[in-house]
Amino acid sequence: MDALEGQDRLDGLADSLRRAVRALPLGAGRDVLRGLWLGHPLHPALVQVPIGAWTSAAVLDLLPGEGRAARRMVALGLAGAGPAALAGWVDWAELRPRQARVGVVHAAANVTAVAAYAGSLAARMKDRPALGRALGFAGLTVATVGGILGGHLAYRQAAGVNHAEAVPLLVEPGWHRLGDVAEFPIGEPSRRMVDEVPVLVVREPGDLVHVLADRCSHLSGPLSEGKLTDDGCVECPWHGSLFRLSDGENLRGPATAPQPVFDSRVTAEGQVEVRLPED
Repeated sequence: MDALEGQDRLDGLADSLRRAVRALPLGAGRDVLRGLWLGHPLHPALVQVPIGAWTSAAVLDLLPGEGRAARRMVALGLAGAGPAALAGWVDWAELRPRQARVGVVHAAANVTAVAAYAGSLAARMKDRPALGRALGFAGLTVATVGGILGGHLAYRQAAGVNHAEAVPLLVEPGWHRLGDVAEFPIGEPSRRMVDEVPVLVVREPGDLVHVLADRCSHLSGPLSEGKLTDDGCVECPWHGSLFRLSDGENLRGPATAPQPVFDSRVTAEGQVEVRLPED
């Protein structure tokens, strides 16, 4: 799987698929499929339906007299595969090239599994149970390979995880000096460091200062290079995630986790200081 990450011959196919996925007229449904409302990607939860149903079908196929129940489980898995796949494609379309390469093969394995189970269901309905069982076991084997590739994406390549989760662990408690308030131009993003953490600093009129962790929670894009909006938000320059400056809330994906926000103050000496919010 490490070697698979370096297969740049997959990039042409990945680029074509990415354009197709991004062109889908999903509207607000895109963020629903991403899991913005849930706080983490929705795809892993949706996958439980086909995998659970097909695993159940395999168990039932090993028991006498359970052919009808197994057929129903195969059909249920096929019904659940569509929404799971759509959510997965929406997430995949915003991944880095090395992640996207693994994702293409992950998807190919899952498409193969769906085809095997579609054949299995057709064979069962034509009263060919032996062929139906054989195709079912083949489908489960390929789906397992797809699941292993999905695990590599999530746990080895950190696709879909919150890339800002470590911020509270890297910043010491207490107030940290960022600089003189005059160093920060009004209405423009600036970048500073708080211990080991880069932060985005935005000064508003009246010396109100907003400070967020600079690395986007989606894939660590630099928010300090992003666009500030008129309604008090910042847009990630890499994939377009939108975060509110006042509290870090994510208003648009692909990020599903909010951005860590810092308390800020301007001292009597005109120094900007920040700290992590106290519990």
